[in-house]
Amino acid sequence: MLSRVTHILPLTYIRREKVLPVNGRVIVRAGQKVLATDVIADTKLYPEHLMLDISRGLGLPAEKADKLITRRAGDLVEAGDVIAGPVGGLFPRTVHAPKAGKVVAVGDGQVLLELEGTPFELRAGLPGVVSELIADRGAVIETYGALIQGVWGNTRFESGVLTVTAQALNQELTPDRLDMTMRGAIVLGGWCCKAEVFQSAAEILVRGLILSSITPDLIPIANQMTFPVLVLEGFGKLPMDEMTFRLLSSNEKRDVCLNATPWDRFHGIRPEVIIPLPAMSDMPPARESDIFAPGQTVRITQAPYQTKTATITAILPGLTNFSSGLRFPAALLHFESGEQVSLPLNNLEIIE
Repeated sequence: MLSRVTHILPLTYIRREKVLPVNGRVIVRAGQKVLATDVIADTKLYPEHLMLDISRGLGLPAEKADKLITRRAGDLVEAGDVIAGPVGGLFPRTVHAPKAGKVVAVGDGQVLLELEGTPFELRAGLPGVVSELIADRGAVIETYGALIQGVWGNTRFESGVLTVTAQALNQELTPDRLDMTMRGAIVLGGWCCKAEVFQSAAEILVRGLILSSITPDLIPIANQMTFPVLVLEGFGKLPMDEMTFRLLSSNEKRDVCLNATPWDRFHGIRPEVIIPLPAMSDMPPARESDIFAPGQTVRITQAPYQTKTATITAILPGLTNFSSGLRFPAALLHFESGEQVSLPLNNLEIIE
């Protein structure tokens, strides 16, 4: 059975394709070294459209107004430029462009004007080397480092020094654990169920929060934060798995890149933490999926063992009967404590 792979890797080759949402201008070159915060491409988003009623503005029927329109589709105009007219008389009438933009369509006594959109800058998101350019859209960036993938993010990105507040896997992050020494830091906490945590984090100007889990009522608040919020395990009061906790804690005070992008299963994009580290250039890339097999490390995704990690000792033949009365493909798992259990493969994800 094929399973998704969640990466919790102390060192791996990382290749990321960074692209604009629409066509724009790429401002880096192949082979260039970039920092996580460097702008690699830019464009303008969400242009507004404005319909100008030329016929009404000139006080003429549509067919006569059309003859006085001085602009054509595709023309660029600045604010105040004449669009149509003038019409003679004691007080000549003209129609001017209210804002800068581009003429999209002309006819029936009207002009459709596309106004300039909001500037958008695409940042690298990780320090590395530009290995490939994507015409008009962006670039491919390669680097080496630790990689930890999560399950939810609030769409923000930031980089900074990692500060660890969680001292145990099942520790709650409360407002009193945040202080001014964390200003400008990426903060690793446990699970969170208090809105005051986000208020305190915003007040002390942290650069990001990495949490094991949050309660569902905090999702709208997390989405409003100007800094990235990344959830590692899921929603509720879930502890952090031991592998993730050990890896992040051992890299405290290192620079990290926190990309809280939403999980896009179709394109294989996940929220993630990248910790840049030196490595050999021939290291293979991490896999995105694999087939369950003995010896693999897996994380359990359902209660009562949710977030715990274990090792597959055997893939059980056929279908296994469970107490629910249902039958599933299953594996025999071994925990570090020595406990062994059989669980459905659907409740497991491979950790690599």
